[in-house]
Amino acid sequence: MTILSDAQLRDHALTLGERLRAAREHLVTAESCTGGWIAKCLTDIAGSSDWFDCGMVVYSYEAKQALLGVRPQTLEEHGAVSRETAMEMVSGALVHSGASISVAVTGIAGPGGGSPDKPVGTVWIAWKRRGGYARAEVFHFYGDREAVRRQTVGKALAGIAELLA
Repeated sequence: MTILSDAQLRDHALTLGERLRAAREHLVTAESCTGGWIAKCLTDIAGSSDWFDCGMVVYSYEAKQALLGVRPQTLEEHGAVSRETAMEMVSGALVHSGASISVAVTGIAGPGGGSPDKPVGTVWIAWKRRGGYARAEVFHFYGDREAVRRQTVGKALAGIAELLA
């Protein structure tokens, strides 16, 4: 996996913003392991209010439930870092915003918190267009906390671009 520099992330965000504006789409982010980094990259772009609706940073189970409507039984049965949780997060972000496209990330950035079945670097990313089907993918990123988070941001932005293709 490629680790993008700040300049590369900015270039991707700039291009993505231009595409969202041209398509008259609005984006919402639901972020756990990235702590709002996706939203920051996007809102660093001047004029982002034309296409960025809002971002939600949801680390706790309670926040995922209250802000995104993630079901308690989903968290109990599958955990926060799971396809099921990512899918509920991405759908809930659309329900609780005025956006037309959403991205959600949940993962283990480290250095602790991993387990044999979900090691550090395990990240689920989900994308959805309002009225469409959600798609989720699991990634196994490498490196320290910064590297895992940076790779997550890059993949999240790339997936949004794919939705706009």
